[in-house]
Amino acid sequence: MKQIEAIIRKSKFDDVKKALHEIEVNFFSYWDVTGVGNEKQGHVYRGISYSTSDIQRRYLSIVVSDEFLERTVETLLESAYTGNVGDGKVFVSEILEAYRIRTKENGNAGIN
Repeated sequence: MKQIEAIIRKSKFDDVKKALHEIEVNFFSYWDVTGVGNEKQGHVYRGISYSTSDIQRRYLSIVVSDEFLERTVETLLESAYTGNVGDGKVFVSEILEAYRIRTKENGNAGIN
């Protein structure tokens, strides 16, 4: 099993969610997060300049079986893409075990 963590633009979240549902990734968690990245532009609103060094993004956490890993990562890369700086990042790590609390199932049965 693998855990996929993705940091994406908030504006792409609906596209990503729809694309994940289309490949049958129906459960994941997400949070609104603030980070600091390579974007160095500022915004001017009513004559006042605001720094955009703090970047609003959405953080997704997805656990999938090894068989779903490549398909899920490709879906994230395609659906979150704009081609501009700040599209985000995807991280993959190993999950040693997973349990479903209600049924006490573990392994792939615990995440499906």
